[in-house]
Amino acid sequence: MGDGERPQAAKTTYREAMREALRDALRADDRVFLMGEDVGRYGGGFGVSLGLLEEFGPARVRDTPLSESAFVGAGIGAALAGLRPIVEIMTVNFSLLALDQILNNAATLLHMSGGQLAVPLVIRMTTGAGRQLGAQHSHSLEGWYAHIPGIRVLAPATLEDARHMLAPALAAPDPVLIFEHGGLYNVSGELLPATAPVDLDHAAVRRPGTDISLITYGGSLPKTLAAADELAAAGISAEVIDLRTLRPYDARTVAASVARTHRAVVVDEAWRTGSFAAEVSARIAEESFYELDAPVERVCSAEVPMPYARQMEEAALPQTPDIVAAAHRAVD
Repeated sequence: MGDGERPQAAKTTYREAMREALRDALRADDRVFLMGEDVGRYGGGFGVSLGLLEEFGPARVRDTPLSESAFVGAGIGAALAGLRPIVEIMTVNFSLLALDQILNNAATLLHMSGGQLAVPLVIRMTTGAGRQLGAQHSHSLEGWYAHIPGIRVLAPATLEDARHMLAPALAAPDPVLIFEHGGLYNVSGELLPATAPVDLDHAAVRRPGTDISLITYGGSLPKTLAAADELAAAGISAEVIDLRTLRPYDARTVAASVARTHRAVVVDEAWRTGSFAAEVSARIAEESFYELDAPVERVCSAEVPMPYARQMEEAALPQTPDIVAAAHRAVD
């Protein structure tokens, strides 16, 4: 590219952006390898690793048995031995089979060893509903993991974050969990080359506004941005905050937004009870109570196992009209 020329945007999808991030990581560092169920010949349960086995070979792209506890444990061991493993778990529901490894080993070893045993492990998994995959493949449990000290929890919602969050995650000294919403894989758009490292510590203001803060992450971001468009047509200026990183939680960006708008709606695809939305709402109440002109609203999934039937699944999930209605309750 010559002097003065602007970098060219390329058409891509969220899935392809994740694949290019993996490809870059494998090319950049011989210590990096990918392993998980069907990540090799099949190309990944959601097609993210398609073609990587042919490019990098079976030593760098490893198919594993159907045992999440075993291969997450192997990833922890590899990280302790100096490698940089990327472990793919097909869905967040299946990660519960490896919860002992994640909570009792990956998250605690640095602390329990007095700083001697770092676990630079990245675990990727698909989360969320909206694809008629039934209750055992469709829940949003990332808020559970955000409860655990010792790990970092990421939820890329944009093409830029899908493409550029992996490199700093691999460079982190602690375990990093990346939650990829299944409803985003086919999202397409223009992606510019990276001009600066992605910030893993701060939320992003995706749309500025003055009347209400809409706070969300992951697969709910497109619905929340659509709600902001509808609200704008009704004369309400909504600021949209993409949390991006659930742990550590960026309280400062949220508090600054609430200080500007004095109202908040938290959108979370998880169940309302004990959700990450509950944590965000509590933190707003603790840190920004006197800035609020209305109670904090929450828009979450219905408290049921995720239905399979399309119309029931759609009814159970937060949708754009639900976000709009919550914003009107806060503003009107």
